[in-house]
Amino acid sequence: METLEIEFIDLGDDFITAKMPVTSKVHQPYGILHGGATAALAESVGSCASAFFLRDSNKIIKGIELSINHIKSKKEGHVFATAKAIHKGRTTHLWEVKIVDEDNNLISLCKITNIVLDKQ
Repeated sequence: METLEIEFIDLGDDFITAKMPVTSKVHQPYGILHGGATAALAESVGSCASAFFLRDSNKIIKGIELSINHIKSKKEGHVFATAKAIHKGRTTHLWEVKIVDEDNNLISLCKITNIVLDKQ
């Protein structure tokens, strides 16, 4: 979280949003936002959403699948990732994470599946 400078900025009844700056720290060799940094943002927001909305200190959340499509490149500024639940079951959660820029242009679209486990 610190390395990528991810900051949570909004929370609602059914969503959570974080932002991440797009600088040379997260660029790939062509000077645009690296897909891996985008995926790390998406997984961070989706996993945090599961943990927050589960609200059970006896459980832990682990990501078990991440699928991401990169739609548009980004060179500078910020991207914003919003996770909304598709399914919140007893043992698995499925989230859609939309990543947009300051002008609400879709940068990437992600689905993340989390498993809910008992703490050991």
